[in-house]
Amino acid sequence: MKGRWFLFLFAIPFAGVAVWAGWSISTTVYDAWQMSQWPSTSATIVSGGYSSHTGEDSTTYEAYATYRYRIGVVDYSNDRVAISQGADNIGDFQQRIGRSLQTAVAEQLPMAVYYNPDDPQDSILFPELRWGLLAFKGVFLLVFGGFGFGAMYFSLRAGAPKDPEDPAYTDAPWLANDNWQGAAIRSGSRSAMFASLGFAAFWNLVSMPLPFLLFDEVLKKGNYMALVGLLFPAVGVGLIIWAVGRTREWRRYGPTPVTLDPFPGAIGGHVGGSIDINVPYSSTTEYRVTLTNLRRTTSGSGKNRSTRETALWQADGRAAAEPGPRGTRVLFRFDVPEGQQASDAIRQGNSSVSWKLNLAADLPGVDLDRDYEIPVYPTGASSSRLPESTMQAVAESESRADEQAVLESLNFQHTPGGKQLHFPPFRNFGMNVMLFVIGAVFAGAGWYLMFREGETFMGFIFGGIGSLLAIAGLYTLLNSLTVTANAGSLTAVRRLLGVPVSTRSMSIAAVKSLSHDSSMKSQSGGKHVIYYTISAHDLHNNKLTLAEGLKGNDAAQAAKRVLAREFGIRLEQESRSRRDEQEDILAADR
Repeated sequence: MKGRWFLFLFAIPFAGVAVWAGWSISTTVYDAWQMSQWPSTSATIVSGGYSSHTGEDSTTYEAYATYRYRIGVVDYSNDRVAISQGADNIGDFQQRIGRSLQTAVAEQLPMAVYYNPDDPQDSILFPELRWGLLAFKGVFLLVFGGFGFGAMYFSLRAGAPKDPEDPAYTDAPWLANDNWQGAAIRSGSRSAMFASLGFAAFWNLVSMPLPFLLFDEVLKKGNYMALVGLLFPAVGVGLIIWAVGRTREWRRYGPTPVTLDPFPGAIGGHVGGSIDINVPYSSTTEYRVTLTNLRRTTSGSGKNRSTRETALWQADGRAAAEPGPRGTRVLFRFDVPEGQQASDAIRQGNSSVSWKLNLAADLPGVDLDRDYEIPVYPTGASSSRLPESTMQAVAESESRADEQAVLESLNFQHTPGGKQLHFPPFRNFGMNVMLFVIGAVFAGAGWYLMFREGETFMGFIFGGIGSLLAIAGLYTLLNSLTVTANAGSLTAVRRLLGVPVSTRSMSIAAVKSLSHDSSMKSQSGGKHVIYYTISAHDLHNNKLTLAEGLKGNDAAQAAKRVLAREFGIRLEQESRSRRDEQEDILAADR
């Protein structure tokens, strides 16, 4: 409750700024409309020009004048120059009219003055609307008003926060989240649509005055470097396109909730369910589902506060599609191994765990792309309503497809007496180059801090981290790996620019297991990809890398099966299965 009232009070100043901006814009437009009806007469400019005011970040300008004019037999004097009074640097309006006033004084030229027929003392020299200034105030109206009134509305409407430690949630901790009260869970698409619209509006409103400012900088001052500022409006156009795409996606597919089976999703069991989509069923449309276990970590404070997402575990695959009540029904199921981290129903502190389900499909017009944050807990439950035959058929088909894709990507080569795999340099080129560039930038910043600014400690930190990142980027970019199975032995040779840097061997007969470990993670927007390395382990716990750069958990699992088959590796589990099978046959014979 205290947090809600704090948010309400915190939002009041923002709402106040928006109220001021709205009042200023409306009175300016009203005054301009009234003044457009006023008659004019000739005025003598007694003094005029413009003054400048230099602050810490910028220089503002203000036009001034005193003038006399006669209405009938009465003389009047005034000093009002424009509708909006005060100094600013929005465009060149103040300098332009200031120069015309200086000319009128120097050459004793009369100027037109507009006066109120009901009160001739009320007059003005330049009753024109300044659209750039109105747009600038509009930024304050929409941005501050959007945040201020939105936060006030949210604080009044939001219910009292639930305590996940409450004994009422001991047996069902997911019920502490209002969105997880039942098996049907809406996607975050609607929130994403509003977020994209809000961010696009904010960005474009903030960058709207830039073209007016750049006009003076480039054309009058010759500061062509200022053209870099046009990147901000260009990004704004891209954000508008993105927001329109999110809006079209939402309008076409609507809520499309996922119905979980079991509910909640189960660690040590199944995460599965169905999704009804408002599109005609087509047997040729492929629906892909990705399940990701994420950790969100928040660090810093104030304007330096940042949130980082890390993928802990991931699985993806093709979903089953069939005719449904709304057009198409998508069915999916994942086996989630034990040991994964459960969802946090309420995010507290600087770290939280979540599970995200993504549904994607290439469809005519607007592609389907939906994210769901779902509850997943270590219940070990299995799905009960999903047709087992359908799920099994999809799993087998996906397994065969994964193995075929892995077999093609690994590209086994036959050698005299064995087989060979080669992972050449420049694998995952884009990510490794990006890692090197980021490291080089940090290293350069460290060098600058140390040798130009005298900040030895911070320079050492930046330079050290940057150098390590740059070296890691270069190494992963330029190294190669060759794995050979020959004469009952596995040999892995790592080379850097063709020069061997490590060679390791292991007897095939001694291999007891194959493991897949996360070697690299990438993120683009809200999409995460985990890359895996496959390693062989022998009876003495020695480790040998067999393959790397495999994209996704399913590809890694398929790669283990393919590697075992192609290299003739008999794993402990397989050996036990065969022994059990033989014992069953002997028992049946007896």
